[in-house]
Amino acid sequence: MSRIGNLPIGIPSGVLVTADEELVKVKGPKGELLQNLSESIMLDISDKEILVKPKTNDRNSRAIQGTFRSLIANMIIGVVTPYTKDLLIEGVGFRATVKGTDIGLELGYSHPINHPIPDGVSVSVADNVKIHVEGSDKQKVGQLAAEIKNYYPVEPYKGKGVRIIGEFVRRKEGKKSA
Repeated sequence: MSRIGNLPIGIPSGVLVTADEELVKVKGPKGELLQNLSESIMLDISDKEILVKPKTNDRNSRAIQGTFRSLIANMIIGVVTPYTKDLLIEGVGFRATVKGTDIGLELGYSHPINHPIPDGVSVSVADNVKIHVEGSDKQKVGQLAAEIKNYYPVEPYKGKGVRIIGEFVRRKEGKKSA
């Protein structure tokens, strides 16, 4: 039995949640999000809370119940307070700039990297090395941060590369001369 899926989701004031058989729409002060629903679950929406219930009592429906309960709760949190990820670029000559709808990265390669910024996500760069990614969709914010990091992940010897702030990177000791 899903413990997470049975918990009610509170709806804060200023947030409007509507649902039909196949789509949930959450609208708040920081944006509007949509999520397709699985046919194995149903929603019971009241004024102050949402309950996610499985249509049948099989194992798959209960698993989907917990997943969609978390997705809808993340949507509600995101339209009230946006999700953020901060990245830090370390390395000589490494820098980032925002160019319209792209983020330009210079990471020591022979060419600059231009990565598109998805809709609903805003990116700002401070001091050419601090990247701030913000948006109401948790998945888009995390995906963009992971894609930027993947261009040059932190190497363990000198610590050069792109890291997500708060992430632990194990450093290795270099060669020792005998």
